[in-house]
Amino acid sequence: MGNIKIGGGSPVSVQSMLCREAHDIKGNIEQAKALEAAGCQIIRVSVPDIKAVKTVAALKENVNTPIVADIHFDWRLAIESVAAGVDKVRINPGNIGDAEKIKAVADTCRLHNVPIRIGVNSGSLERDILAKYGSPTAEALVESGLYHISLLEKFDFYDIVLSLKSSDTKKMYDSYVLAAERTSHPLHLGVTEAGTEYMGTLKSAAGIGGLLLRGIGSTIRVSLTDDPVKEVKAGINLLKAIGLREGGVKFVSCPTCGRTKIDLIGLAEKAEKCLADINKNITVAIMGCVVNGPGEAKEADIGIAGGDGCGVIFKKGEILRKVEEEKLLPALLEEIEKL
Repeated sequence: MGNIKIGGGSPVSVQSMLCREAHDIKGNIEQAKALEAAGCQIIRVSVPDIKAVKTVAALKENVNTPIVADIHFDWRLAIESVAAGVDKVRINPGNIGDAEKIKAVADTCRLHNVPIRIGVNSGSLERDILAKYGSPTAEALVESGLYHISLLEKFDFYDIVLSLKSSDTKKMYDSYVLAAERTSHPLHLGVTEAGTEYMGTLKSAAGIGGLLLRGIGSTIRVSLTDDPVKEVKAGINLLKAIGLREGGVKFVSCPTCGRTKIDLIGLAEKAEKCLADINKNITVAIMGCVVNGPGEAKEADIGIAGGDGCGVIFKKGEILRKVEEEKLLPALLEEIEKL
Protein backbone atom coordinates (compact mmCIF):
# COMPACT_ATOMS: atom_id res chain seq x y z
CA MET A 1 0.00 0.00 0.00
CA GLY A 2 1.54 3.28 -1.09
CA ASN A 3 5.27 2.99 -0.37
CA ILE A 4 4.85 0.26 2.27
CA LYS A 5 4.93 -3.47 1.57
CA ILE A 6 3.00 -5.81 3.85
CA GLY A 7 3.84 -9.49 4.07
CA GLY A 8 6.11 -11.57 1.87
CA GLY A 9 9.04 -11.17 4.23
CA SER A 10 8.85 -7.36 4.31
CA PRO A 11 9.75 -5.66 7.62
CA VAL A 12 6.92 -5.45 10.15
CA SER A 13 5.27 -2.03 9.87
CA VAL A 14 3.80 0.11 12.67
CA GLN A 15 0.46 1.82 12.28
CA SER A 16 -1.97 3.95 14.25
CA MET A 17 -5.36 5.63 13.87
CA LEU A 18 -6.38 9.26 13.92
CA CYS A 19 -8.74 10.15 16.76
CA ARG A 20 -9.80 13.67 15.78
CA GLU A 21 -13.42 14.26 14.74
CA ALA A 22 -13.83 12.83 11.23
CA HIS A 23 -14.81 16.17 9.63
CA ASP A 24 -12.04 18.17 11.32
CA ILE A 25 -9.72 18.36 8.33
CA LYS A 26 -7.15 20.66 9.93
CA GLY A 27 -7.04 18.65 13.16
CA ASN A 28 -6.62 15.36 11.34
CA ILE A 29 -3.82 16.72 9.18
CA GLU A 30 -2.00 18.04 12.25
CA GLN A 31 -2.35 14.72 14.05
CA ALA A 32 -1.29 12.76 10.97
CA LYS A 33 1.86 14.87 10.65
CA ALA A 34 2.64 14.25 14.32
CA LEU A 35 2.26 10.50 13.75
CA GLU A 36 4.44 10.71 10.66
CA ALA A 37 7.15 12.53 12.61
CA ALA A 38 7.00 9.83 15.31
CA GLY A 39 7.71 7.11 12.74
CA CYS A 40 4.19 5.87 11.97
CA GLN A 41 4.20 3.97 8.67
CA ILE A 42 0.46 3.51 8.09
CA ILE A 43 -2.31 5.88 9.24
CA ARG A 44 -5.97 4.89 9.48
CA VAL A 45 -8.83 7.38 9.44
CA SER A 46 -12.55 6.87 10.11
CA VAL A 47 -14.88 7.53 7.19
CA PRO A 48 -18.39 7.43 8.73
CA ASP A 49 -20.11 9.43 5.96
CA ILE A 50 -19.56 11.01 2.57
CA LYS A 51 -18.44 14.32 4.08
CA ALA A 52 -15.50 12.55 5.76
CA VAL A 53 -14.14 11.56 2.33
CA LYS A 54 -12.94 15.17 2.07
CA THR A 55 -10.68 14.47 5.06
CA VAL A 56 -9.23 11.49 3.19
CA ALA A 57 -8.46 13.68 0.17
CA ALA A 58 -6.90 16.38 2.36
CA LEU A 59 -4.70 13.84 4.13
CA LYS A 60 -3.46 12.50 0.80
CA GLU A 61 -2.52 16.04 -0.24
CA ASN A 62 -0.67 16.89 2.97
CA VAL A 63 0.85 13.66 4.34
CA ASN A 64 3.32 11.23 2.76
CA THR A 65 2.39 8.26 4.96
CA PRO A 66 -0.06 5.77 3.37
CA ILE A 67 -3.67 6.30 4.45
CA VAL A 68 -6.27 3.63 5.27
CA ALA A 69 -9.99 4.45 5.08
CA ASP A 70 -11.97 2.75 7.84
CA ILE A 71 -15.37 1.84 6.40
CA HIS A 72 -18.44 0.33 8.02
CA PHE A 73 -21.77 -0.58 6.38
CA ASP A 74 -21.85 1.84 3.44
CA TRP A 75 -20.04 0.29 0.47
CA ARG A 76 -20.21 3.60 -1.43
CA LEU A 77 -17.82 5.19 1.08
CA ALA A 78 -15.18 2.64 0.08
CA ILE A 79 -15.66 3.53 -3.59
CA GLU A 80 -15.44 7.26 -2.89
CA SER A 81 -12.38 6.86 -0.64
CA VAL A 82 -10.55 5.04 -3.42
CA ALA A 83 -11.47 7.87 -5.79
CA ALA A 84 -10.02 10.29 -3.22
CA GLY A 85 -6.69 8.46 -3.44
CA VAL A 86 -6.72 6.31 -0.30
CA ASP A 87 -4.00 3.64 -0.15
CA LYS A 88 -5.98 0.88 1.58
CA VAL A 89 -9.56 0.21 2.62
CA ARG A 90 -10.54 -1.46 5.90
CA ILE A 91 -13.93 -3.16 5.71
CA ASN A 92 -15.92 -6.05 7.09
CA PRO A 93 -17.42 -7.59 3.94
CA GLY A 94 -20.19 -9.13 6.01
CA ASN A 95 -21.69 -5.72 6.82
CA ILE A 96 -21.06 -4.06 3.48
CA GLY A 97 -24.17 -5.55 1.90
CA ASP A 98 -25.11 -8.10 -0.76
CA ALA A 99 -22.76 -9.76 -3.23
CA GLU A 100 -23.05 -7.03 -5.85
CA LYS A 101 -21.90 -4.36 -3.38
CA ILE A 102 -18.94 -6.46 -2.25
CA LYS A 103 -18.06 -7.07 -5.91
CA ALA A 104 -18.18 -3.34 -6.64
CA VAL A 105 -15.73 -2.62 -3.82
CA ALA A 106 -13.44 -5.46 -4.89
CA ASP A 107 -13.50 -4.39 -8.55
CA THR A 108 -12.74 -0.75 -7.68
CA CYS A 109 -9.88 -1.65 -5.35
CA ARG A 110 -8.38 -4.06 -7.90
CA LEU A 111 -8.56 -1.43 -10.65
CA HIS A 112 -6.66 1.08 -8.49
CA ASN A 113 -4.27 -1.41 -6.84
CA VAL A 114 -5.75 -0.68 -3.41
CA PRO A 115 -5.51 -3.56 -0.90
CA ILE A 116 -8.30 -4.38 1.52
CA ARG A 117 -7.95 -5.13 5.22
CA ILE A 118 -10.66 -7.40 6.54
CA GLY A 119 -11.25 -6.35 10.12
CA VAL A 120 -12.84 -9.02 12.32
CA ASN A 121 -13.66 -8.01 15.89
CA SER A 122 -14.89 -10.19 18.74
CA GLY A 123 -17.66 -7.66 19.40
CA SER A 124 -19.18 -7.82 15.93
CA LEU A 125 -19.22 -11.46 14.84
CA GLU A 126 -22.00 -12.83 12.64
CA ARG A 127 -25.00 -14.23 14.50
CA ASP A 128 -24.72 -17.69 12.94
CA ILE A 129 -21.05 -17.99 13.92
CA LEU A 130 -21.80 -16.83 17.46
CA ALA A 131 -24.63 -19.36 17.67
CA LYS A 132 -22.30 -22.11 16.47
CA TYR A 133 -19.56 -21.44 19.01
CA GLY A 134 -21.61 -19.90 21.82
CA SER A 135 -19.21 -16.96 22.27
CA PRO A 136 -16.51 -15.09 20.29
CA THR A 137 -13.90 -17.84 20.65
CA ALA A 138 -10.63 -17.92 18.73
CA GLU A 139 -12.16 -20.49 16.36
CA ALA A 140 -15.16 -18.21 15.81
CA LEU A 141 -12.95 -15.23 14.95
CA VAL A 142 -10.92 -17.27 12.47
CA GLU A 143 -14.01 -18.77 10.82
CA SER A 144 -15.41 -15.27 10.35
CA GLY A 145 -12.14 -14.04 8.88
CA LEU A 146 -11.85 -16.94 6.44
CA TYR A 147 -15.47 -16.46 5.40
CA HIS A 148 -14.85 -12.80 4.59
CA ILE A 149 -11.71 -13.70 2.66
CA SER A 150 -13.79 -16.12 0.58
CA LEU A 151 -16.26 -13.33 -0.25
CA LEU A 152 -13.48 -11.24 -1.77
CA GLU A 153 -11.70 -14.14 -3.45
CA LYS A 154 -14.98 -15.11 -5.11
CA PHE A 155 -14.64 -11.84 -7.02
CA ASP A 156 -11.02 -12.48 -7.92
CA PHE A 157 -9.60 -10.15 -5.25
CA TYR A 158 -6.58 -11.43 -3.32
CA ASP A 159 -4.68 -8.34 -2.12
CA ILE A 160 -5.94 -8.88 1.42
CA VAL A 161 -4.72 -8.24 4.96
CA LEU A 162 -6.60 -9.92 7.82
CA SER A 163 -7.01 -8.75 11.41
CA LEU A 164 -8.68 -10.72 14.20
CA LYS A 165 -8.95 -8.44 17.19
CA SER A 166 -10.13 -9.03 20.74
CA SER A 167 -9.63 -7.18 24.00
CA ASP A 168 -8.80 -10.58 25.52
CA THR A 169 -5.05 -11.03 24.98
CA LYS A 170 -5.10 -14.84 25.12
CA LYS A 171 -8.06 -15.05 22.73
CA MET A 172 -6.37 -12.64 20.34
CA TYR A 173 -3.15 -14.68 20.50
CA ASP A 174 -4.90 -18.00 19.87
CA SER A 175 -6.88 -16.51 16.97
CA TYR A 176 -3.78 -15.42 15.09
CA VAL A 177 -2.00 -18.73 15.70
CA LEU A 178 -4.97 -20.54 14.13
CA ALA A 179 -5.21 -18.03 11.27
CA ALA A 180 -1.52 -18.40 10.44
CA GLU A 181 -2.12 -22.14 10.02
CA ARG A 182 -5.10 -21.66 7.72
CA THR A 183 -4.28 -18.71 5.47
CA SER A 184 -1.21 -17.23 3.82
CA HIS A 185 -2.64 -13.71 3.71
CA PRO A 186 -0.66 -11.13 5.75
CA LEU A 187 -1.94 -10.60 9.30
CA HIS A 188 -2.38 -7.26 11.05
CA LEU A 189 -1.83 -7.76 14.79
CA GLY A 190 -3.48 -5.89 17.62
CA VAL A 191 -5.20 -6.24 20.98
CA THR A 192 -8.25 -4.04 20.55
CA GLU A 193 -9.51 -1.82 23.37
CA ALA A 194 -6.30 -2.69 25.21
CA GLY A 195 -6.69 0.15 27.71
CA THR A 196 -4.69 3.15 28.86
CA GLU A 197 -0.96 3.53 28.33
CA TYR A 198 0.37 1.24 31.05
CA MET A 199 -1.92 -1.80 30.83
CA GLY A 200 -2.55 -1.30 27.12
CA THR A 201 1.16 -1.47 26.39
CA LEU A 202 1.59 -4.55 28.58
CA LYS A 203 -1.30 -6.40 26.93
CA SER A 204 -0.06 -5.47 23.47
CA ALA A 205 3.51 -6.49 24.25
CA ALA A 206 2.29 -9.88 25.45
CA GLY A 207 -0.07 -10.57 22.55
CA ILE A 208 1.70 -8.88 19.65
CA GLY A 209 5.21 -9.61 20.88
CA GLY A 210 4.48 -13.28 21.49
CA LEU A 211 3.11 -13.71 17.98
CA LEU A 212 5.97 -11.84 16.32
CA LEU A 213 8.48 -14.04 18.13
CA ARG A 214 6.75 -17.00 16.47
CA GLY A 215 7.10 -15.36 13.08
CA ILE A 216 3.40 -14.46 12.90
CA GLY A 217 2.32 -10.99 11.81
CA SER A 218 3.21 -8.45 9.14
CA THR A 219 1.96 -5.15 10.57
CA ILE A 220 0.94 -4.03 14.07
CA ARG A 221 -0.99 -1.46 16.06
CA VAL A 222 -0.65 -0.91 19.80
CA SER A 223 -4.15 0.37 20.67
CA LEU A 224 -4.12 2.81 23.59
CA THR A 225 -6.69 5.13 25.13
CA ASP A 226 -4.19 7.95 24.75
CA ASP A 227 -2.40 10.13 22.23
CA PRO A 228 -1.84 7.94 19.14
CA VAL A 229 1.78 9.14 19.01
CA LYS A 230 2.28 6.98 22.11
CA GLU A 231 0.88 4.02 20.15
CA VAL A 232 3.55 4.52 17.51
CA LYS A 233 6.38 4.85 20.01
CA ALA A 234 5.20 1.75 21.86
CA GLY A 235 5.01 -0.19 18.60
CA ILE A 236 8.47 0.85 17.47
CA ASN A 237 9.97 0.07 20.86
CA LEU A 238 8.25 -3.32 20.87
CA LEU A 239 9.85 -4.19 17.54
CA LYS A 240 13.24 -3.06 18.84
CA ALA A 241 12.81 -5.05 22.06
CA ILE A 242 12.39 -8.32 20.17
CA GLY A 243 15.06 -7.61 17.58
CA LEU A 244 12.84 -6.86 14.59
CA ARG A 245 13.99 -3.28 14.15
CA GLU A 246 17.37 -1.58 14.27
CA GLY A 247 18.21 2.07 14.78
CA GLY A 248 18.40 4.19 17.86
CA VAL A 249 19.80 3.28 21.25
CA LYS A 250 19.08 -0.09 22.80
CA PHE A 251 18.86 0.67 26.51
CA VAL A 252 19.56 -1.92 29.22
CA SER A 253 19.69 -1.40 32.98
CA CYS A 254 19.73 -3.69 36.00
CA PRO A 255 16.89 -3.77 38.57
CA THR A 256 19.23 -2.79 41.46
CA CYS A 257 19.93 -4.77 44.63
CA GLY A 258 21.60 -4.35 48.03
CA ARG A 259 25.00 -3.83 46.38
CA THR A 260 23.88 -0.62 44.69
CA LYS A 261 25.45 2.51 46.23
CA ILE A 262 24.27 5.16 43.73
CA ASP A 263 20.85 6.51 42.71
CA LEU A 264 20.57 4.02 39.86
CA ILE A 265 16.82 4.44 39.29
CA GLY A 266 17.13 8.23 38.91
CA LEU A 267 20.23 7.87 36.76
CA ALA A 268 18.59 5.31 34.49
CA GLU A 269 15.49 7.47 34.02
CA LYS A 270 17.55 10.54 33.12
CA ALA A 271 19.78 8.52 30.79
CA GLU A 272 16.81 7.00 28.95
CA LYS A 273 15.33 10.46 28.33
CA CYS A 274 18.66 11.84 27.11
CA LEU A 275 19.17 8.89 24.77
CA ALA A 276 15.64 8.83 23.31
CA ASP A 277 16.47 10.98 20.29
CA ILE A 278 19.99 9.71 19.62
CA ASN A 279 19.95 7.88 16.30
CA LYS A 280 22.90 5.57 16.81
CA ASN A 281 22.57 1.81 16.57
CA ILE A 282 24.27 1.12 19.91
CA THR A 283 23.59 -0.62 23.21
CA VAL A 284 23.95 1.48 26.37
CA ALA A 285 24.00 -0.15 29.83
CA ILE A 286 23.24 1.49 33.18
CA MET A 287 24.30 -0.98 35.87
CA GLY A 288 24.28 -0.77 39.65
CA CYS A 289 27.67 -2.27 40.51
CA VAL A 290 30.78 -3.84 39.05
CA VAL A 291 29.24 -7.32 39.33
CA ASN A 292 26.50 -6.39 36.85
CA GLY A 293 28.58 -3.84 35.02
CA PRO A 294 31.56 -4.69 32.82
CA GLY A 295 30.88 -8.38 33.43
CA GLU A 296 27.22 -9.09 32.71
CA ALA A 297 26.87 -6.11 30.37
CA LYS A 298 30.14 -6.60 28.53
CA GLU A 299 28.30 -6.79 25.20
CA ALA A 300 27.16 -3.16 25.60
CA ASP A 301 28.89 -0.62 23.39
CA ILE A 302 29.14 1.77 26.31
CA GLY A 303 27.90 1.77 29.88
CA ILE A 304 28.02 2.84 33.51
CA ALA A 305 28.70 0.63 36.52
CA GLY A 306 28.02 2.12 39.95
CA GLY A 307 30.37 2.20 42.94
CA ASP A 308 30.15 3.88 46.36
CA GLY A 309 29.10 7.42 45.42
CA CYS A 310 30.91 7.04 42.14
CA GLY A 311 31.04 4.75 39.13
CA VAL A 312 33.03 3.65 36.12
CA ILE A 313 32.51 4.17 32.42
CA PHE A 314 33.11 0.98 30.48
CA LYS A 315 33.22 0.11 26.79
CA LYS A 316 32.71 -3.44 25.56
CA GLY A 317 33.54 -4.72 29.05
CA GLU A 318 36.71 -2.67 29.40
CA ILE A 319 36.80 0.05 32.09
CA LEU A 320 37.67 3.48 30.65
CA ARG A 321 37.72 5.60 33.79
CA LYS A 322 36.29 6.24 37.25
CA VAL A 323 33.86 9.17 37.66
CA GLU A 324 32.07 10.83 40.60
CA GLU A 325 28.34 10.01 40.79
CA GLU A 326 27.07 13.46 39.78
CA LYS A 327 29.32 13.43 36.70
CA LEU A 328 28.43 9.93 35.48
CA LEU A 329 25.69 10.92 33.03
CA PRO A 330 27.65 13.78 31.38
CA ALA A 331 30.65 11.45 31.08
CA LEU A 332 28.49 8.76 29.48
CA LEU A 333 27.00 11.21 26.97
CA GLU A 334 30.51 12.42 26.15
CA GLU A 335 31.62 8.88 25.32
CA ILE A 336 28.49 8.21 23.28
CA GLU A 337 29.25 11.33 21.23
CA LYS A 338 32.59 9.75 20.30
CA LEU A 339 31.04 6.51 19.01
